Amino acid sequence: MAQRVSGKPRAWQRMLSGRRLDLLDPSPLDIEVADIAHGLARVARWNGQTKGDHAFSVAQHSLLVEEIFRINNPAASADWALAALLHDAPEYVIGDMISPFKATLGEDYKSVEKRLQRAIHLRFALPPDMPAKLAQEIKRADRIAAFFEATRLAEFAEAEAARFFGRPRGFSADRLELKPQPARRAQKAFLARFMLIEKLRNKPR
Repeated sequence: MAQRVSGKPRAWQRMLSGRRLDLLDPSPLDIEVADIAHGLARVARWNGQTKGDHAFSVAQHSLLVEEIFRINNPAASADWALAALLHDAPEYVIGDMISPFKATLGEDYKSVEKRLQRAIHLRFALPPDMPAKLAQEIKRADRIAAFFEATRLAEFAEAEAARFFGRPRGFSADRLELKPQPARRAQKAFLARFMLIEKLRNKPR
């Protein structure tokens, strides 16, 4: 819902929690993990163009990326695991747009996405901007996940997927969960993983 307050545009999204999130100036106080999990479990990767009775959701993709990130970085802290899990969290509000459309929208889309990501990080006590090394490792895990999603779910040939995402080395898709799940199951799994990471973050050091 768009409104004008004092002549300035203000765009609100009402969440099931009752929070009203301002997309133009998001406040960490209006972000709840339950809303993130609910939204991501109902946003389809690949514009829904995947095999199976259910969409492969962004919630499932987020779990997959976090798992690959941990395999690649076994010594990573729980903070960095949470950053990996939340790497696509803004999509609970703005959806998962395919890369060609993102490129068409350009900087406007990127600026909204970045503001949301920063607010989400602040809400969960993460640095608003990720260190370059962390961002690089999450991107690496993201590309590995995308390769397997493309070839196992979206009918890409391996050579085609390799051109876009690179060919994973030392990974087998057989060890990863790639079966599309019902939204409620994906939502529950995302929340469970979030809660486990938070428990690890809060352990005495």
